[in-house]
Amino acid sequence: MKKGKWNTITDVPNVHVGHMTLYEKLNQENTICTGVTAILPHGGNLFEHKVPAANFVLNGFGKTVGLVQVEELGVMESPIMLTNTFSVAAVLEGTLEYMLEQNPSIGDSTSSLNIVVGECNDSHLNSMRLRAVKPEHAVSAIHTAKNAPFEQGAVGAGKGMICYEQKGGIGSSSRIAERDGEQFTVGVLSLTNFGNAGECRFGSWQQDPPIEKPDGSVIIIVATDAPLSDRQLRRLAKRASIGLGRTGTHIHNGSGDIIIAFSNAYTIPHQSTSPIGEAVAFVRDDSKLMNDLFQATIEATEESVYQSLLHAETTVGRKNRVVEKAKFDH
Repeated sequence: MKKGKWNTITDVPNVHVGHMTLYEKLNQENTICTGVTAILPHGGNLFEHKVPAANFVLNGFGKTVGLVQVEELGVMESPIMLTNTFSVAAVLEGTLEYMLEQNPSIGDSTSSLNIVVGECNDSHLNSMRLRAVKPEHAVSAIHTAKNAPFEQGAVGAGKGMICYEQKGGIGSSSRIAERDGEQFTVGVLSLTNFGNAGECRFGSWQQDPPIEKPDGSVIIIVATDAPLSDRQLRRLAKRASIGLGRTGTHIHNGSGDIIIAFSNAYTIPHQSTSPIGEAVAFVRDDSKLMNDLFQATIEATEESVYQSLLHAETTVGRKNRVVEKAKFDH
């Protein structure tokens, strides 16, 4: 399918992405090799103007925050934050500070707040026990977020990640769904940290000896400007798993494979004087356009994995461990 202008998730109008990357060799034993990535569904006040959202847990070996309420209510009301496993709490705290500053009513005259944080385990390259990510790093990632092309590969939350035993990290792609005069964009951002070399279906590299690391994880964010309900977004999220599977992964026992999908075609106001919400026109489930959106999600997800490898650079981490940049045959 046709790609968007930048071939990134930010091709979806008003979606913003920002990174905060931390990389410092402390001594022969320890290296800080990690970071934070922020995805903002739109550039306005996310709490006051929520977006429909859903998630699909392909394999639940993960330590995410906030998915229970997304599953229950079908809305996203915060930036979607990505980091390493041991930094979820710090990123949650920093994002909370940002949201409280932006919204004085939270926890006072109005309800509490649901923040979503996803993670992957980067402990092969990153001295994760040092917990170098601080709340202010999450705030910095949010403040640097922009609706524009952004860095991919070994940046932000992807700095210490490994994909198919090669250097992985942040990858993104987009596709355009066009049908009967209507045009919508589907964009995907993936944090890749999964798979063994022998599973990979698009490269011929073999690690000898294999990298001894945890099973890993992948967090996939699917964004669209197509008007979809949270139920339909869950259907989109499920299709992302097909794009992931096309790359070769077996979805290991210890892999947290989690997909979050949202639409910013319309917003849901936090406050209203009426108990009845406004009606919104949705894409019909039985339409050819819905099938196009499924295909766009699958293709963009698959390519986002490739992009995470194509953009990443050889990285030296803790204990002088080296993970090489992937060498593609073509």
